Amino acid sequence: VGSFGNGTILRSTREVELVAFLSCFHSFQEAAKHHQEVLRLIRKTMWQSQDLLALGLQDLRVEQRVPSALVLTIQTRGTAEPITVTIVPAYRALGPSLPNSQPPPEIYVSLIKACGGPGNFSPSFSELQRNFVKHRPTKLKSLLRLVKHWYQQYVKARSPRANLPPLYALELLTIYAWEMGTEEDENFMLDEGFTTVMDLLQEYKVICIYWTKYYTLQNAIIEDCVRKQLKKERPIILDPADPTHNVAEGYRWDIVAEKACQCLKQDCCYDNRENPITSWNVKRARDIHVTVEQRGYPDFNLMVNPYEPIRKVKGKIRRTRGYSGLQRLSFQVPGSDRQLLSSRCSLAKYGIFSHTHIYLLETIPSEIQVFVKNPDGGSHAYAIHPNSFILGLKQQIEDQQGLPKKQQQLEFQGQVLQDWLGLGSYGIQDSDTLILSKKKEGESLFPAS
Repeated sequence: VGSFGNGTILRSTREVELVAFLSCFHSFQEAAKHHQEVLRLIRKTMWQSQDLLALGLQDLRVEQRVPSALVLTIQTRGTAEPITVTIVPAYRALGPSLPNSQPPPEIYVSLIKACGGPGNFSPSFSELQRNFVKHRPTKLKSLLRLVKHWYQQYVKARSPRANLPPLYALELLTIYAWEMGTEEDENFMLDEGFTTVMDLLQEYKVICIYWTKYYTLQNAIIEDCVRKQLKKERPIILDPADPTHNVAEGYRWDIVAEKACQCLKQDCCYDNRENPITSWNVKRARDIHVTVEQRGYPDFNLMVNPYEPIRKVKGKIRRTRGYSGLQRLSFQVPGSDRQLLSSRCSLAKYGIFSHTHIYLLETIPSEIQVFVKNPDGGSHAYAIHPNSFILGLKQQIEDQQGLPKKQQQLEFQGQVLQDWLGLGSYGIQDSDTLILSKKKEGESLFPAS
């Protein structure tokens, strides 16, 4: 696996990564339970191997990393420098044969339910990780080697004790830059690709990258896992083979960004006329599908970049539908309250980096928007004058949801709302959330005197 397996190894590399799929593991839980024990057993067996000792086995240790691995060093007469081999035992979740296609979603559901730490079970998907890079165009692999050479020589070698990102994270970032910057064109300029990666590294705080080549968001459990990952602090580079693992999390990207900034000042990033080499136009996150819903109108879809201001999204809606009134946009995550989308913010501010539904409510300047949360956890937005009676709001609820107003009970901040009082009497303001429930049979419509 690693650079040796995917065809991007550097000539100077003296490191080999191996994944050992063990038939004694029948689940992710078993692999986690017996991982340390298996490492100790392999270590003991290797020290007793005459073949390995004859090859010049010098060091054999268990390193506590994610996941823990067995690391050994071999120095033979035929090698000028010692070779470091890393071995990780793993559960073969994908089975004995693997086409370059999407595995059954049940495999990822079981991975998510195993509740392992980020990256603990990634070796089980090492074949997918390898194939994700291995089947790329030859010139892209040249760009990958160029980026890795820079990273090893000018970042890792000069900051040996720093907790730097893994090479795999740099590989994925480079692939993303190529996909977005060239639209996957095999004919591109290496120098432009390199400067583009350097630019992206400087803006690591806004990077949010993921792929759905091997796992689908059509499955509710996988979708929920990915959405939670995308809401975390950036940079986010989700492993295309493991949706539970953000390979960019917890590392000193600030050091990498500083080195990238220095690199862009060097001669290699300037052309013969001493002009900076042009980099590709690469967005820091992919455009996403946004479904706009409005009562009484058919839904329609927009392509929106997560870092695009909401006010620009409203402009797209206005041009599409020809609205002239005041637009109020809101969205709801399952299990949470509906939120108003501020024109001054972006979808990224709300952690939205994948397909989402937003609700459009058109109001006039004197109206406010209130959210009504249903017993099933969903919610609706309503436009209403702040001096309107509660009964007027109930009428809107009946018209939209079909629940007769006499059967509705509305609460705000723990207080049951009475039909003959106005919203202002309860201090209800713009974008407040009211709780809707169905009155029990025989319950009085009026409070006891």
